[in-house]
Amino acid sequence: MAPGELAHILENIPKSTDPNLLVGTETSDDAGIYRISDELALVNTVDYFTPIVDDPYTFGAIAATNSLSDVYSMGGVPKTALNITCWPKADLDLSILGDIVRGGTEKAIEAGAALVGGHTVDSPELMYGLSVTGIVHPEKFVKNYGARPGDVLILTKNLGIGILTTGLKFDKISDAVLPQVVESMTRLNASASEVMLKYGASACTDVTGYGLLGHASEMAAGNDALLKIDSSAIPYFPDAPALIAQDTYTQAYLANMAFLSDKVTFHTDNEAMRHILMEAETSGGLLFSLPAENADAALADLHAADCPEAAVVGEVLSGDTAHIEVF
Repeated sequence: MAPGELAHILENIPKSTDPNLLVGTETSDDAGIYRISDELALVNTVDYFTPIVDDPYTFGAIAATNSLSDVYSMGGVPKTALNITCWPKADLDLSILGDIVRGGTEKAIEAGAALVGGHTVDSPELMYGLSVTGIVHPEKFVKNYGARPGDVLILTKNLGIGILTTGLKFDKISDAVLPQVVESMTRLNASASEVMLKYGASACTDVTGYGLLGHASEMAAGNDALLKIDSSAIPYFPDAPALIAQDTYTQAYLANMAFLSDKVTFHTDNEAMRHILMEAETSGGLLFSLPAENADAALADLHAADCPEAAVVGEVLSGDTAHIEVF
């Protein structure tokens, strides 16, 4: 659902007054946090979507990785997961469902989470994902806001996944590109989460359907931060600009662009990069803020782990209102 539509719906939903609910819906964070004790809090999230690749096993792995990402963005550790499946039983063989669930289960196991069951309903359209429960210390989780003036912004994966998967769908690019995109979408954000915690991240979000700028706008809105994005520093898949030139985009991009119209000021004429920054991502990387003096060490650890494309992509400035400046 488009971010503007969702925000309109949520503003009419009653807010919980439970004092143990540490993170709810107020700031559109990636997951909820509920305190169980002075040492333990639960991280709750859910995500599912339609296939973006043809191979059932790969689709399951991508969907699971995407679902697990919300726990990592909060600084948590996944512990259990439930399958959520909408299945068109009249149109597809059950063996396909087996492959999808196997892909999701094996990715959950890789993350150290136990797959404990799920729910499947007959539906005209195939969708799959996970409801994930993780754990975190109730005083050590990371919210999607809290970035401080002087912090830098680090992005841990390439952008452009939405553009490339759309291009693949319409045979606009070579199949040779697919393994690069799949590797990114099935790479857990576990290492990225560990690094951001190690170096004192003040805010974090994962980059998914609202695009980098959409999720960054939530980061800015939470505490009226001014974010400066350096578009020349953004890591992205090199095939993306050519696809944009062929008018390749997702419907989410149009919704994101409308939502961001008063939240972002562009100081660059690079239309392809403006598109990339607002385009939907699937199972993207983490975007987090941390003290500038820790940036080099954090990048070194990310590059040594499994995030070779990680880069400093911006900074947090002093400001009176939430906004994003793109240069």
